[in-house]
Amino acid sequence: MPQLAEHVRDVPVNQIREITEAAWATPGAVVLSIGEPGFPLARHVIEAGMACLDRDETNYTPNAGIPALREAFAARFRETQHVALGSERVYVVDGAQQGLHFVMSMLLSPGDEILIPNPGYPTFAMTSRLLHAVPVEYPLYPENDFQPHITDIEALITPRTKVLMLNSPSNPLGAVIQEDTMRQLVDLAVRHDLWIISDECYEAFTFDVPHVSPARFDSDVSGQARVFTSLTLSKTYGLTGLRIGALVCPPGMEKLMNNVMESIVSCVASPSQYAALAALTGPQDYVDTAREHYRSNRDAASAILAAKGIPFLGAQGAFYLWADVSHVSGGDVRAWTRAFLASSAVAFAPGTAFGSIGEGWIRIALCGKQQDLLDGVGRLPAKA
Repeated sequence: MPQLAEHVRDVPVNQIREITEAAWATPGAVVLSIGEPGFPLARHVIEAGMACLDRDETNYTPNAGIPALREAFAARFRETQHVALGSERVYVVDGAQQGLHFVMSMLLSPGDEILIPNPGYPTFAMTSRLLHAVPVEYPLYPENDFQPHITDIEALITPRTKVLMLNSPSNPLGAVIQEDTMRQLVDLAVRHDLWIISDECYEAFTFDVPHVSPARFDSDVSGQARVFTSLTLSKTYGLTGLRIGALVCPPGMEKLMNNVMESIVSCVASPSQYAALAALTGPQDYVDTAREHYRSNRDAASAILAAKGIPFLGAQGAFYLWADVSHVSGGDVRAWTRAFLASSAVAFAPGTAFGSIGEGWIRIALCGKQQDLLDGVGRLPAKA
């Protein structure tokens, strides 16, 4: 029998899905392992998608998406990041994950290296390996509040390095890269002639600090732009199942982007696009309500962790808490989360799902009901 390609056989298990599916199979479990927004969709968003179907507007759209949606994404980015962005640089994608595959397939040849954060979202490594590229992890250390250090990253750059992957606000950490650090990261990419892929899935949710995109600093002395920005409406508006996002590219790549989009997914489903347009241009109550809910959940869960003496990173963005359970995990937090689910009926994502530096840590999702969150966090063993 023919064999599957080696790079497919070697794709690792996603430990987030592993623990979450085990929790779904556990009666009465409190599931704090997955980042699924818990609010119903805004009615005007649902109606926009249904209206598209009622019109039988179900044909192909342009590769890059319907013009009005591209402009809506561009307008939001101009408003939040103060960047001069025309809609011709915005490509509607089938969720942020498809956008990441899209851009990595454009930038990485077999054997090329991409610098990814550790801890960082697991598909950064998974996607690059599927493209025969080599993920190289740059460390984010607890003693530095999990902020990237330029010297740590620069020490890893080789002649094969092509891409620097950034994620702010961070999944899993809830950390937000500071403005001065972000500027230095872009300067680093200019010095070493690297592309930047910036995953900004959680850009709508920061707490008392600004979200700063590297696109603000994206032009070296020659005028060469190098930042690709990945956006999504999955987290911002709770549209996880509609699979809708955007990829913002540097100027001058429009024709190439169309060709690559055609070969990957052709175009995104039209009902999802019209629902997304309604989300971006209509009332923003959902976003405001969600932000305050996540802030309230963060504060309430943080108080429990502090009372138990459990160290944690004070989340500045996204909707996760990153907590240190090394006092009970015994050096194998993946096994501990499975055992804790079995004994206490609570699921947390093990830190090792996000890289080796995550050993001894867990990611706690803040996006569900507050009482479930407090019940689950309340079952954690206190640190003596």
